Amino acid sequence: MTSRASSYAEALRPLEGLEFVKGHGTGNDFVLVPDLEARIDLDDVQVQALTDRRFGIGGDGVLRVVPTVECDEVADQAGRADWFMDYRNADGSAAEMCGNGARVFVRYLVDSGLESRREFAIATRGGVRPVRVEDDGDISIDMGTATAPLLRAMPVVGLGQQQWNGSGVLVPNPHCIVFVDDDDALDALDLSSAPSVVPPAMFPDGVNVEFVVPVGHPGDRHVRMRVFERGVGETLSCGTGAVAVMVATAARDDAPQETAYDVDVPGGRVRVTRRADGHLELRGPAVLVARGRITA
Repeated sequence: MTSRASSYAEALRPLEGLEFVKGHGTGNDFVLVPDLEARIDLDDVQVQALTDRRFGIGGDGVLRVVPTVECDEVADQAGRADWFMDYRNADGSAAEMCGNGARVFVRYLVDSGLESRREFAIATRGGVRPVRVEDDGDISIDMGTATAPLLRAMPVVGLGQQQWNGSGVLVPNPHCIVFVDDDDALDALDLSSAPSVVPPAMFPDGVNVEFVVPVGHPGDRHVRMRVFERGVGETLSCGTGAVAVMVATAARDDAPQETAYDVDVPGGRVRVTRRADGHLELRGPAVLVARGRITA
């Protein structure tokens, strides 16, 4: 029987010498792979090997940095964004967008000298995303507008013996938001396995599930959340999840169109602002912690 260690070692062998950078956004961590000549085609097992926390580098996902003009998948974005963020979940599956990953992606572009502008745009599977490097070092990402017709639907989320009604929001990643009673209820949740969401046809590509509780007094525009990400498990933060939580909470609070919420995640805090035009901006830190080369 082949062990996971030997399988991953074999998967990484073709990547011998590959440069990587490790970074995180509020604890949501990524293996970033520069691919400036678009020569790397990572398969699912290689992504799993890179992100494995015992046999690989470790991370919640992989960010491949590639010129947009080299990618047929996003060829329609080439005139508006120079760099494509090819994001893969830890299980190898491709995702439309990753808010924390986008901040790490931008931090790499700026710190490596590939970008000197403070404001530019990046290409993603979810479309072009304008970004801005703030004076304090934070990075803001225009996450576009949310699609929230599912707010009116009532998917049922199950975890252990508990069940809740959820609210669906697409950002464009699919999210299902559950409001729990208090901090103790939030802390007690066992997110070692995926919550069930029914009907499954509502989220045919899987769904991230966020559990949320308000912080402070009504009107403080401040919430706390935990998240189970599809293809990954519980993570310390989720950028698109924070945006989805803001949309669902603002609807619940009957907040005005222009509003902003602080969102506490286990890895820190981000801020989500909804502008007059409906666009949602995610602001938070991004840190590069290590770089090196793969040895198989």
